[in-house]
Amino acid sequence: MIRMPAFANRGRFEALYRGMAMAFPIMLGYFPLAVAYGILSFQAGLPLRSTAAMSVLVYAGASQFMAVNMLGLGAAGTEIVLACFMINIRHIVMSMSLMQRLADLTPAGRKAAALGVTDETFALLSFSEIRSGPTKGWLLAGVLVSAYGAWVSGSVVGALLSTVIPGDLAASMAIALYAMFIGLLVPNVKRHPPALTIAAAGALLCTVLTPQVGAGWAIAFGTLGGGLVGVLHAASVPEDADQEEQA
Repeated sequence: MIRMPAFANRGRFEALYRGMAMAFPIMLGYFPLAVAYGILSFQAGLPLRSTAAMSVLVYAGASQFMAVNMLGLGAAGTEIVLACFMINIRHIVMSMSLMQRLADLTPAGRKAAALGVTDETFALLSFSEIRSGPTKGWLLAGVLVSAYGAWVSGSVVGALLSTVIPGDLAASMAIALYAMFIGLLVPNVKRHPPALTIAAAGALLCTVLTPQVGAGWAIAFGTLGGGLVGVLHAASVPEDADQEEQA
């Protein structure tokens, strides 16, 4: 009689489950927001396959909301790509920072992990104690795949719901866009007050340029202008003062 190795993969499954449990609060936040994105995307004229494809390939909430909004305004593809690039450029820095904690993974594992980095997963993995070992990759998979699955599935559900819910209710979901950006802005302003000046500069530039170049390019230039204000502010603050402010 041949005995099969009972619980041979128990450690991997436990690590995977632990990662899913860690990601559960993120999933709770992602799913309803993704539903709102799916509804707005459908209202902007994108078919279900395009709505789902954007979540599968882009996987960036702020950029997807902005892209859908700009599509609704009639913006050109170049304008949308530029604005979304400026919003998502922070992910390069986050991925580079996170890779220092994942140095013991295989190159393929690190590449896969980088693709799943969002603001929320980065914060979770940066401040959680993750032990090295053969099951580390499985724990990361539990976190990243769960968050990704919640976002993609929520997008599909939102697009499907938009075909059956009343039009007025679907249109009211646009408030999710503003709520999300306020939710991103307020915590940053509390930790770093100059962020309010940066946001105000971008908003002002966007408002001034909209009648001149259209909403699409105005959003792109406003994003660039706000980023430039942030760079100039960072360059003008002495290193000692910046460290005291962060403390």
